[in-house]
Amino acid sequence: MDNRSGKGLSFVKRIYLPRIIGMGIGLFSVMAAMAPLSPPTWVWLLVLFNGIVWPHLAYLWAMRSAAPYQAEQRNLLLDSLMGGFWTAAMHFNPLPSVTVLSMMTMNNVAAGGKRLVVRGVLAQLAGMLVATLVLGPGLQLTATPLQVYACLPMLTLYPLALGWVCYRLAIKLAEHKRRLSALSLTDSLTGLLNHGAWKDLLLVKFQTCQQQQQQAVIALIDIDHFKTINDTFGHVVGDCVLRQMSEELKRNLREVDQAGRYGGDEFCVILPDTNEAQACLAMERLRERVASYRNPQLPHLRISLSIGLSAFDADLESPEHWLEQADKALYTAKHAGRDQVNFAQREATGLRLAYPD
Repeated sequence: MDNRSGKGLSFVKRIYLPRIIGMGIGLFSVMAAMAPLSPPTWVWLLVLFNGIVWPHLAYLWAMRSAAPYQAEQRNLLLDSLMGGFWTAAMHFNPLPSVTVLSMMTMNNVAAGGKRLVVRGVLAQLAGMLVATLVLGPGLQLTATPLQVYACLPMLTLYPLALGWVCYRLAIKLAEHKRRLSALSLTDSLTGLLNHGAWKDLLLVKFQTCQQQQQQAVIALIDIDHFKTINDTFGHVVGDCVLRQMSEELKRNLREVDQAGRYGGDEFCVILPDTNEAQACLAMERLRERVASYRNPQLPHLRISLSIGLSAFDADLESPEHWLEQADKALYTAKHAGRDQVNFAQREATGLRLAYPD
């Protein structure tokens, strides 16, 4: 977190607004408690500096630091140090003292957890000791109405500001978690579901078809002679072909269809609520679209697909068995000349749909 461009700077920015609000409204609590004690002029100047100037100075100091996160941790300890100083300077007046110390402790909990809380308490004790040595000891156990009213903004507005910052942070963390979850399910090159995520969906669809007697077809798609494309045009072009394939899948499939990259140059699709004829038409349309792709910079590049299809059947033992049937259909399509669509369940009767070069 100690960097100039990452979480360190974000941490400094998150602390900035709560510090402005906390120091600004805390200024009234301290001044109301100090007024009956008639402190020297330099104490009043220090109060004003701490409440008005310090939040901005602390922000600039941390932002310009080589290690913003560590610099802000130091600033938080200085906040605690001054909180302890004002507590002793107010002669431990109960309400303003508890208000100031509790708000700073709350801030330390939110910013650094247990470790920062412990260090903050030590800083507060150090600040009390300094104030006692400089201004002398004292004890004021009664709070005036003015002091009570002066503490009300601190007790209401500061927790609200801190809660808002924590809420915004929680929203960001939830968004980051969502993105990480999506990345864990997505193939980085094509943007489609990865092998594991697609297999999980296949299991869900298999169980749904079993329980609700729904129709569904799965397709295994292989880019013909992909190794030759890589060897001839290079792996950069090979990656472009894979991305082009994923784009064609996204354009030609329905929203309910689930496409994934099965591995290497193989893709897989779940077509729910689809019969054999509809699946054949969809995959033939995809095959034709991919075959018509031309790259002006690579006029000799041609792409064709071999596709194996398997419809759900109540006799299938498992999703693996279902996938195996599609794999057999793909194997047959490849060994029958490639660039064609083959249906596994129709192999035995010779009613295979095939589209030769």
